[in-house]
Amino acid sequence: MRRSAVQVVQWPTAVQCTCGAVQECFARFKWFNEPAARFKGSMPFGRFKGFKRLKKMGRVETFEDLAIYQKARELAIHVYSITREGDFKYDTRFVQQIRAAAGSVSDNIAEGFERQGNKEFVNFLYIAKGSCGEVRSQIQRAYDIGFISKEVYDRMYNEAKSLSVSIANFLKSVRESDYKGSKYS
Repeated sequence: MRRSAVQVVQWPTAVQCTCGAVQECFARFKWFNEPAARFKGSMPFGRFKGFKRLKKMGRVETFEDLAIYQKARELAIHVYSITREGDFKYDTRFVQQIRAAAGSVSDNIAEGFERQGNKEFVNFLYIAKGSCGEVRSQIQRAYDIGFISKEVYDRMYNEAKSLSVSIANFLKSVRESDYKGSKYS
């Protein structure tokens, strides 16, 4: 089994957050001792209600900094690797479809983030979550047809399900934010 090309860096932090996805996304970055208000302008989606209990706050400057984006990239890499093996690689239409859906998850997170508005970001996060569901459905179909083993199915399904839950939690935090986006500042 090949290792993923994406290495996720874990930063040790003492974060107290009310939202698991925001904690997961921000726990990977440098934390600062200054008040959270200082960073409000540098955070593309503002200060979340989930941050009320945070003692320290970090910044996310690019979509690549988001844990959900990193997980989506990893999922796409895994999808590409399983579609290169066995009988799977000969069903070109199915391969194209599952690869497109897997790539769409990270693409929509990136596009929504770059729009610099909360409403648009939320919309694209919903699309990314839908694409993640599409990948799960296609993984189930690949298993039913016999293209992947039970072990690969379980690993891929759980990875896609975990990503979907992370996107949902992150979506909740973005929706509850009072910040409209940097393009409205």
